[in-house]
Amino acid sequence: MADKILVETSARHAHVTKEDLEILFGKGASLTHKKDLSQPGQFACEERITVVGPKGEMPGVSILGPERPATQVELSLTDARKLGITAPIRESGDVKDSGACKLVGPCGEVELKEGVIIAKRHIHMTPEDAAVYNVSDKEIVSVKIDSPERSLTLGDVVVRVSPKFALAMHIDTDESNAVACARGEAFGELIKA
Repeated sequence: MADKILVETSARHAHVTKEDLEILFGKGASLTHKKDLSQPGQFACEERITVVGPKGEMPGVSILGPERPATQVELSLTDARKLGITAPIRESGDVKDSGACKLVGPCGEVELKEGVIIAKRHIHMTPEDAAVYNVSDKEIVSVKIDSPERSLTLGDVVVRVSPKFALAMHIDTDESNAVACARGEAFGELIKA
């Protein structure tokens, strides 16, 4: 059997276009690298924004780089409820007809008519990883996460395969709290349907 997969918590964050970045942070603004993320070329930025919904606002939301072709906000279901945003569970990048919000930066505001999602739990894999686990891109699997206090099997996990990825499963903060991942490093066992 293949080795267990690292399970990482993907907290609330935003991806922004160059145009929206300049509205939020000023003409000529660029993303300031804070730390690398597990996925090659992805990084957390120093820049933070406020996400505003009908019921409130959430300050200090991290931006992840590099810039993207479309601005997108990824929240947990709890975050979306708190803000009063109706956000669908989707794969990253699938923002058509998704939730709306306002983004506020130190230099301006951006009204998103769509772009707020709850990220579908997923596993990043290279083609070589997919061969080891005997899965294909877009396949839906389950992952059993063992925890001393709250073991859990998560279903409806989408496999995402690209040579640009590194092997890791991403879950949001609600899912992470359900299995007590926040208490240390967590690993999961892939289960095929």
